Amino acid sequence: MEKDRSRMVELNELLKKASRAYYQQSREIMSNYDYDALYDELVDLEKKTGIILSDSVTQNVGYEVLSQLEKVEHDKPMLSLDKTKSVEALQEWMGNQSAILSWKLDGLTIVLTYEGGELKQAVTRGNGFIGEDVTNNVRRFKNIPLRIPYTGKLVIRGEAVIKYSDFEKFSGEYKNPRNLCSGSVRQLDPSVTENRNVNLFVFSLVSADVDFKNSNTKKFEWLKNQGFEVVEYVIADRNTLPDKVAEFAKKIETYDVPSDGLVLLLEDIAYGESLGTTAKFPRNAIAFKWKDETAETTLKYVEWSPSRTGLINPVAVFEPVEIEGTTVSRASLHNISIMEGLEIGSGDTITVYKANMIIPQIAENMTRSGVRDIPEVCPVCGYPTEIKSENDVKTLYCINPGCPVKRIKSFALLASRDAMNIDGLSEMTLEKLIAAGFIRKPADIFRLERYRKEIAGLEGFGEKSADNLIKAADAASETTLPRLIYSLGIPGIGVANAKMISKYFNGDFDRIRQASVEELCGIEGIGDVLAGSIYEFFNDRNNNENIDELLQSVKIIQTGAESETVQNMEGLTFVITGSLTGFGNRKELQQLIEDHGGKTASAVSGSTDYLINNDTASSSSKNKKAKELGIPVISEKEFMEHFVF
Repeated sequence: MEKDRSRMVELNELLKKASRAYYQQSREIMSNYDYDALYDELVDLEKKTGIILSDSVTQNVGYEVLSQLEKVEHDKPMLSLDKTKSVEALQEWMGNQSAILSWKLDGLTIVLTYEGGELKQAVTRGNGFIGEDVTNNVRRFKNIPLRIPYTGKLVIRGEAVIKYSDFEKFSGEYKNPRNLCSGSVRQLDPSVTENRNVNLFVFSLVSADVDFKNSNTKKFEWLKNQGFEVVEYVIADRNTLPDKVAEFAKKIETYDVPSDGLVLLLEDIAYGESLGTTAKFPRNAIAFKWKDETAETTLKYVEWSPSRTGLINPVAVFEPVEIEGTTVSRASLHNISIMEGLEIGSGDTITVYKANMIIPQIAENMTRSGVRDIPEVCPVCGYPTEIKSENDVKTLYCINPGCPVKRIKSFALLASRDAMNIDGLSEMTLEKLIAAGFIRKPADIFRLERYRKEIAGLEGFGEKSADNLIKAADAASETTLPRLIYSLGIPGIGVANAKMISKYFNGDFDRIRQASVEELCGIEGIGDVLAGSIYEFFNDRNNNENIDELLQSVKIIQTGAESETVQNMEGLTFVITGSLTGFGNRKELQQLIEDHGGKTASAVSGSTDYLINNDTASSSSKNKKAKELGIPVISEKEFMEHFVF
């Protein structure tokens, strides 16, 4: 018994430390696989001994709130869900009842309160009883309705998430979309949230004075009609449940929203409520977590991969194995601390799994030979590396400001579609041009004519491809100020911020470069943190030298917000759906709307003013919702006639 109790204390401390890192600091010191295994071991020991420690993580439902955000007490405690990895256990749990099966999204849970049709407050889950007020940040979510038709008091719960496709574009210290989402939402500066493409999917209606006819399905349908995006769901009974779970399992392979399982919620509201709750779990719902398929293999070596920020990421390269129907041979090790926890080294026998059935991860190291061969110099530039420690996490950095990888990533941003939009200038091409010495500074991209013959002679090139690249750079040399600002790679400044900065200073780049922190704080969406970032960037001598040289090769043309364009769409929100005829793509129409002061959204809600759809009579879901909410559905031609010509 004493040995079991000692192990319980050890497990509890390990799990609490992992929870603090995960919830309070938006980082991970152990994988979900390891956490679940240790948690299950603790639960088994509690059952075996009959002992539950007073601070056991099995009795807690969240994390202690320690940030600088304002603390708010929840009207109703937010409990966790009991979980299983067995479909048979799900069937036994639901009995003869029908239930709603939906995604269990892997993000940050938020409680939203609406009054009088307006969003009044948004609070994180916190410890289940007290959360953090993130209202200003939630207002910057991509798909949140700020106004809804229902004017009574409404309290809902949803999951804030960052999609895999958006996470892949982000370069930073976060190891997965969930960590990035938590770090983005729990910010003191709302503009950081806005730049991270956070979405919210509602999964629960807590309270509203509406008769839902004892049906949770009707709750979901009603929420859709209010303009919310709800989690994808289906109705299932005991017989159809296995097939429904299998359909979700197949879909997750290409699902863009992070999910770590499914949720089964009883359809009958009254029956579910009559079951009550335990100290930690409600009895009307249960979570289903994917069984992690593991495979044993051998670690060949650890590859160290530098990034634009200087962070050098360790990547495990192992003998290929098949998991969940695909062959994998690489998995991120994230940082030195995780490597030390695994005691991992070349030649070790390891087990590998796919987190959430998607991302390859190391589950266990069987032989634990120990961490070794951490590079003392950057594998790209040969400059000394440095191990940095922050919040007990050790990471490796290249401290050479001129490291080619940093330059490649920076130049790739400059050439990207939303920046200077230089067609054909990929990272692979940049790598060749930098290695050949043709590009050392941003301005060199627009001087490639000097090396036309040499570029044509490079591997993979020819005269035609060299000509095309030079022509693309020449065409991109006439650009707008927002594109130029974004292309500079100012930390924290995205496309939307670049447009706001340009608009605020009436397209005067000199004023932007000379602006004080106080002036910059006057821009909508720019807080102290971003203002400081902009100020520091433009007060760096090396940056200014690069900009001065770049301006000799680039011509800024006045369009959109910097010109005399009439701001006749200011205050209006448009949703675009269906195919277009007068624009190459939706982005062109969105740009036109933004140039005229308007905004665009992805979903129809109470805050939408117009739905643009060339098939105005279609029975699409967006058309139906617009008509239900009394929102005009106009064609592309009607939009142009009314707002542009």
